[in-house]
Amino acid sequence: MLTLAADLTPWPPLPSGEGEPKARPFAWLVPEAAGRQWYPFSLLEKVEKNQGALNSALGLVKRIMEKAAEANIPPQRTALLGFSQGATVALEYAARNARRYGAVIALSGALLGPEGTPRDYEGSLAGTPLFLGSGDRDPNIPKRRVDETATVFERLGATVTKEIYEGLAHAMNQEEIMKARGMLAALDA
Repeated sequence: MLTLAADLTPWPPLPSGEGEPKARPFAWLVPEAAGRQWYPFSLLEKVEKNQGALNSALGLVKRIMEKAAEANIPPQRTALLGFSQGATVALEYAARNARRYGAVIALSGALLGPEGTPRDYEGSLAGTPLFLGSGDRDPNIPKRRVDETATVFERLGATVTKEIYEGLAHAMNQEEIMKARGMLAALDA
């Protein structure tokens, strides 16, 4: 799970390859999950099974967002980005704290809970760009869960882009990384 804020201290700039536009420095706020996991059970389990760990993870993201706010960085200049469990935590935080963010980027993640879990979130993401990238061979994140997550965020007012990559298991690919870089560079616009 990575929380990113633009315009903080001059940390290393967003990596860019040959021919890509250079971005201004970003502050990368990277929380560490206790025991190298954000929650102990599958995201397909009932939310209650993961609730204690999820509450802790969401509290940590909240504290990071508060630090960004103290540094005069508004939510619309921040991005929530994560892979796997980190993607799920980023999505859960954005859904439960709906407002305009600079971006939400979730690679191989979805909202917690089995199909049919109530998704009665309040607020609006007010056009927040949201990218969901996943593989069609991901054993942990079924496509239908990514589809459901996309629907929830569309209802919350996010501008959702969803890509399901053929042949990709529980991993990231270069195209996802490039899409994420483009979304992060847009924070500088």
